[in-house]
Amino acid sequence: MSDAHHMRHALALARRGMGNTWPNPAVGCVILRDGVVVGRGWTQPGGRPHAEVMALTQAGPAAQGATAYVTLEPCAHHGKTPPCAEALAGAGIARVVSAMTDPDPRVAGRGHAILRAAGIEVTEGVCEAEARELQRCFLTRVVQGRPMLTLKLASSFDGRIATQSGESQWITGPEARRHVHALRLTHDAVMVGGGTARADRPALNVRGFGAVRQPVRIVVSGGALPDLPAEDADHGPLWQVSGPPEAFMAELGARGLTRVFCEGGGELAASLLRAGLVDQLVGYTAGLALGAEGRPAIGALGLEHLADAPRFRLVDTRRIGPDLMHRWLRA
Repeated sequence: MSDAHHMRHALALARRGMGNTWPNPAVGCVILRDGVVVGRGWTQPGGRPHAEVMALTQAGPAAQGATAYVTLEPCAHHGKTPPCAEALAGAGIARVVSAMTDPDPRVAGRGHAILRAAGIEVTEGVCEAEARELQRCFLTRVVQGRPMLTLKLASSFDGRIATQSGESQWITGPEARRHVHALRLTHDAVMVGGGTARADRPALNVRGFGAVRQPVRIVVSGGALPDLPAEDADHGPLWQVSGPPEAFMAELGARGLTRVFCEGGGELAASLLRAGLVDQLVGYTAGLALGAEGRPAIGALGLEHLADAPRFRLVDTRRIGPDLMHRWLRA
């Protein structure tokens, strides 16, 4: 089988860590010897152990002379654990295939250099486009200094999130709401505005998927917060941020978050769109109309010309129960 086949196996393993590994990236590793997989691993919750260490531990002595497929250049810096590049070399790995170079200044080619200096054959760039898509959140934090932002909107066919009186439970069906919880599970944090927090007192947690690492709960507000659940096994840490969107997003990046899931309200959504900070839109559209008097999904953007509107490209659409899910990436 080809290098691409084994790298896609490693990419599938990396996806298991999405939402669980911050501040570290979600990485996958497969170790192959004589055509047989002898070890595999992915970054564990909290970011450690790294994927390479997990795969090497499983492989044991069989790692000697084997090929390692890694979705991101092995780390080269000493942190709480030794560099993975040195671990691969010490285990006797003969060849390393990596999907992409790590842009983190502490690595940035140094991991590959350590491997080559140890006499290991290194092949770079296998399935790079797929790896970059997987690492979009990590790359956004390293390159732009902020987490990737997903904006979720669940609305009526005419773009309303509640009736004039504020009634909103439920516009979409149970299948769409379960899908939202699955998406929360793949993000480091769930974020809402202060108005939404005070009006709905949302749990902002993941339900229906067993015992999981709960996302950080973020409320954007300069005022007092309502009495929200304390941090426990079912609720993640509660953070409050305020100020301009560019500032609090940079703060979240500095605190290690790589992937944030924003669920409104409308004014917060508008401020993030105006600032050009929304990387991904996920919409759930229900087959009902609430009319002009209903509450809009997005607040005022102050646009006079279509050329000034934020643009996104459609990458996925599917039916979920009675509703339509559509996912868009910034154009």
